[in-house]
Amino acid sequence: MFNREILKRLAAWNSASGRRPLILRGARQVGKTTVVNAFGLTFPQYIYLNLENAADQTLFKDNPDIDILVQNIFITKNKYFIRRSETLIFIDEIQQFPKAINMLRYFYENYPEIAVIAAGSLLETIFSKGLSFPVGRVDFMVIRPVSFPEFLGAMGEQLVLEQLIHIPLNEFAHTRLLELFHMYALIGGMPEIVNQYARTKDLTALSAIYERLMAAYIDDVEKYTTDDHLIQVIRHCIRISFLQAGSRIKFQHFGQSNYNSREVGEALRTLEKTYLLSLVYPTTDAVLPLMPDLKRSPRLQVLDTGMMNYFLGLRTNILGTSDLNNIHQGIIIEHLVGQEILASQFNVLSRLDFWVREKVGSSAEVDYVYLFEGQLIPIEVKSGKDGTLRSLHLFMDEAPHDMAIRFYAGKLQLTQISTPAGKPYRLLSLPYYLASQTKEYIAWLKTNPISPQSTPHYPR
Repeated sequence: MFNREILKRLAAWNSASGRRPLILRGARQVGKTTVVNAFGLTFPQYIYLNLENAADQTLFKDNPDIDILVQNIFITKNKYFIRRSETLIFIDEIQQFPKAINMLRYFYENYPEIAVIAAGSLLETIFSKGLSFPVGRVDFMVIRPVSFPEFLGAMGEQLVLEQLIHIPLNEFAHTRLLELFHMYALIGGMPEIVNQYARTKDLTALSAIYERLMAAYIDDVEKYTTDDHLIQVIRHCIRISFLQAGSRIKFQHFGQSNYNSREVGEALRTLEKTYLLSLVYPTTDAVLPLMPDLKRSPRLQVLDTGMMNYFLGLRTNILGTSDLNNIHQGIIIEHLVGQEILASQFNVLSRLDFWVREKVGSSAEVDYVYLFEGQLIPIEVKSGKDGTLRSLHLFMDEAPHDMAIRFYAGKLQLTQISTPAGKPYRLLSLPYYLASQTKEYIAWLKTNPISPQSTPHYPR
């Protein structure tokens, strides 16, 4: 199973003028190797190099000259050098020989006709270790866990997938999509987990995989740093992060530890480099520029909501619910909506943002703000009637537009409401399984004004 959207983007990268070698970034076990192997099938010649393999690594160690290196790669892998313009070379686990990263520049300068992709599980941790990096001569793409549309594809639910991406959604698909999304919310988007469940439909068989993934992340810590104390802090932060994900955190004594703010901050920022988690800082403005306030407490976003559910012990709760907002004070579905928004973003600078107004006696928080065509669109994730969206009203009073999104367990609805201050705006309420289609629905909302004579879509 692999990400079809990533395959489309890889094809676009390959056909681009002035194509550079591509470095795939992302946490380990999110499917980087799988998707490139699938992409390699579209080339007449595909060369796979794994620098954990001594023989493949020796090619780079013993051949520092790019011309000799390239020819030896083709000879060793029994490929035709004369067909190099029809060849994809994939250098996997490139962090095992960091000098190979700098050699990518010579592929770009001397052999631009060869398509080259590199990836590595812990690649991000070596960027700050004095590595001579080929700035301007490589491109980047981030690989993230499986999204809900990809989950549907893996489950063989092609007809349901077609309904998911139909805009606007046909109402008859709601019940089945909600049912499947609850299962996706339960198990998450780690490819090995999704593949196992798609084959067996056995939830009990997944526990060993969750445990193995967590053990692997903890074991990797010694590769991040040689500082024994920082290793212990990072290991603590990994365990606690999956328990406190979705919440705003303080660095000082994180997870009821004795670690101070500096120690925890360094550990969490190290983990950010591996894409295992991200620190989501709030913005305080409803207009551009979108500037995170690094002085305020961040919200913690981890790699995968399914892993979060497993280590919180919430899987049974999710199985029996009709509304994910009722689980863990709504934190699970809020976190998953963020994961779905990120899943469609492949730029290394992509991030989540949320809005706060923190004043004495008048605090407010909007779950997410989404940058769309120069405007910040507020997104709330909650149940309840339109009138309970107090924070959203406060944001809209400051916003220079009239568009807002609310994700909930109900059906698609477009209504016009007003803030207590009297500003009218359009609220598009979407079932939360449509979070992966956020961009498309904002575009749809932009072209669907509500007049006094119009009928809201799917009125209550």
